[in-house]
Amino acid sequence: MDSARENSGAATPRGPDDVFDASGDAAAVISERGLVVGWTRGAEALLGHAAQDVVGVPAARLLAMAEDPVRLTGIVQRCRAGNGWSGQISVRHRDGHSVVVELRVSAPFRIGGTECFLVSAREQGQRWTMDQSVLDGFLTRAPVGMAVMDTELRYVWVNDTLERFGGVPKAERYGRRLSELLPGLQAEALESLMRKVLATGVPVTDYEYVGWSWADPHRRHAYSTSFFPLTGADDATTGVCYMVQDVTERWNARQLLTMVNEAGTSIGTTLDVMRTAQELADFAVPRFADFVVVDLLEPVLSTEGHGAWLTDAGPAPAWPVMRRAAVRSVRQGSPEAVVRVGERVEFLPPPRDARLVIDGDPLLIPVLDPSEKLWATRGPERAERIRAHGLHSLIAVPMRARDTVLGLTTFARSLNPVSFGPDDVLVARELVARAAVCVDNARRYTREHTAAITLQRSLLPPALTGGTALDVASSYLPADPSGGVGGDWFDLIPLSGTRVGLVIGDVVGHGITAAASMGRLRTAVQTLAAMEMPPDELLAHLDDLVFRLSDEEAAAGTGARSTFIGATCLYAVYDPVTRRCAMARAGHPPPVVVTPDGHAGFPDIPAGPPLGLGGMAFEATEIELAENSLFGLYTNGLIEGCDHDVERGMRRLGEVLARTGEDLDALCGSAVRRLVPAPQHDDIALLLARARALGADRVASWDVPPDPAAVATLRALATRQVEDWGLGAGPAMTTELVVSELVTNAIRYAAQPIRLRLLRDARLTCEVSDGSSTAPRLRHARSTDEGGRGLFLVSQLADRWGVRYTGDGKIIWAEMGIR
Repeated sequence: MDSARENSGAATPRGPDDVFDASGDAAAVISERGLVVGWTRGAEALLGHAAQDVVGVPAARLLAMAEDPVRLTGIVQRCRAGNGWSGQISVRHRDGHSVVVELRVSAPFRIGGTECFLVSAREQGQRWTMDQSVLDGFLTRAPVGMAVMDTELRYVWVNDTLERFGGVPKAERYGRRLSELLPGLQAEALESLMRKVLATGVPVTDYEYVGWSWADPHRRHAYSTSFFPLTGADDATTGVCYMVQDVTERWNARQLLTMVNEAGTSIGTTLDVMRTAQELADFAVPRFADFVVVDLLEPVLSTEGHGAWLTDAGPAPAWPVMRRAAVRSVRQGSPEAVVRVGERVEFLPPPRDARLVIDGDPLLIPVLDPSEKLWATRGPERAERIRAHGLHSLIAVPMRARDTVLGLTTFARSLNPVSFGPDDVLVARELVARAAVCVDNARRYTREHTAAITLQRSLLPPALTGGTALDVASSYLPADPSGGVGGDWFDLIPLSGTRVGLVIGDVVGHGITAAASMGRLRTAVQTLAAMEMPPDELLAHLDDLVFRLSDEEAAAGTGARSTFIGATCLYAVYDPVTRRCAMARAGHPPPVVVTPDGHAGFPDIPAGPPLGLGGMAFEATEIELAENSLFGLYTNGLIEGCDHDVERGMRRLGEVLARTGEDLDALCGSAVRRLVPAPQHDDIALLLARARALGADRVASWDVPPDPAAVATLRALATRQVEDWGLGAGPAMTTELVVSELVTNAIRYAAQPIRLRLLRDARLTCEVSDGSSTAPRLRHARSTDEGGRGLFLVSQLADRWGVRYTGDGKIIWAEMGIR
């Protein structure tokens, strides 16, 4: 028969996609009287009849089944109603065999006044059938665990896979509930879900949970479970079917990935080496291990070196010297640790190869045996702790970052019965790698921070003293409350004639660059002040220097121009003899002056431009300070405050400093605390000075006539004054010689008026002023010369000497110690 169907052009079976394709269907047109009026090639291919053989013939002759007039009438009525009809019938092939087809009849249409119907047919495809044994085998041996529970949640059917997952035989499951068999497998939660499915009829899919089973009681497994209701013929719920997959590997991978991501936010929250190491240990216990120690090389903790170590024979990776940086255990007090935090560690796990720390891979010891020779002989105390606390598995991971060796991190398990595996090594490596970068960042920061602090401390004056001219106190508060550095600075510079120079400045920025720039400006100010320049000239020279340095750095491409441009400075000179204070400022806030009666004010001093603009003039102002007046210099960080209202900040500063009678150091500290109660974005510097006056009993002066004979008289007067001050014969003799030489030179070479002055302070100062601006010159006379030894003798007798210029001429001075 198959051969006949093939020869007759029977339709070939179609794939599933052809069900929706009617282009190849057999089709015929049937009139209302049941005659065939149209026949397609598809119909000829399906039944083997040519068009000329069937057109005009009753369609009933093609049926392979008895006629059913009632059914035919119903089909016609349905089609005439416009609904069409489809169904399955048997038709007869030309060779006599029956063909079962899927038949479709259209709504009626007319051809030449005759009502007709379009009939299309397709041979019914072969249906795939499955033997019951095949279905049973599939359900039983499917890789997914399956079970059927009755409405009381008792097992009625279990496949082999579920039996293997749980470790409970099928026979023991039937008639019993999950909670009775596996109480540690979140049985109550699972049964609650099954009850919900029974009550609502809504399936639950992909519910994941973690638990243990009798098949593997020492290891946690993760499962994904789906529940759906079972219904009978009457749509009544008869039970619940659930399917289970072991997704432990996927679950562990996801958990480890989550843990590594969390480590990024939990490790390295500070720039402290020890704290970062402890954060690593705290994070890993108990998530990953039961006991963790972090040992770092000594150079890492001391912020010296680059993570290498030396042996007696020179540089070599012979043996690392480390210190314990962190320890953490699931047990209170970390009893497993032989070495405590801060103590020296000279231990590596077997095989005790120093290359492990330098360039080795992580070391995995899945089964830790303390009875091994290397443990027993080289680490007996550690072997005993391992045995006592049940440490059974270990991973040691070298800590390295940016080609720098930092130390070693060791993970161990004891309470967790699962040994470390290769996947755990990957996690440990990732955790340590992230921590290593943070440790290295902290190490580098600490080193640079220490260097910056050391630099700034070396640049700022170690101790401030105003001599007998000023009582001083100071306060410096960096923007970084942890001890950062910045560009604010202040200084006191002793000058001739018991005068004192006071300077305060502010360099833009913070950190080591600003501190270095500040140091250069401070050195420049000291140098210029030593040249006895008045405040306005000193700032002009300083401005030229800053402008030149800024141009040089900009041309060199260092990018440091901004550390100078915008720098501000105020320089003042106080004379305790006249109680006059001359000052000038370059873009800096004016000083605050508090009179002895508590009135605070700010002298009107021309502001001047900030340093580094170049070519702009500075103006000096001179004020008189009453004895015990308070003179305060400060940077803008003290007065800006949170509201950045500078005028309001200056008023508050004056109010705070107006309190009289308070100790100067206490007043300085309390003023900063009251004005800046919270950390600010800018550095803060405050220098307070209480003015003293050099009394008339410590000053003696005489006019010098233009007569060389007057030298002897003045020499005698100066000697008698020194003796009256009770300074002894030594200073009197030295003063006699110095006065003789300075007065003689003034009479011989300088212009009137000439005046001699002696000042008694911590030192004895001799000054000779004249009306000439000619600079004195120190000569080294030959043995045959009759003169030219005056200033040379002065330089040999005095501790220091020099010259300063005034508006009327110059003053040559010499200071001598009082023994």
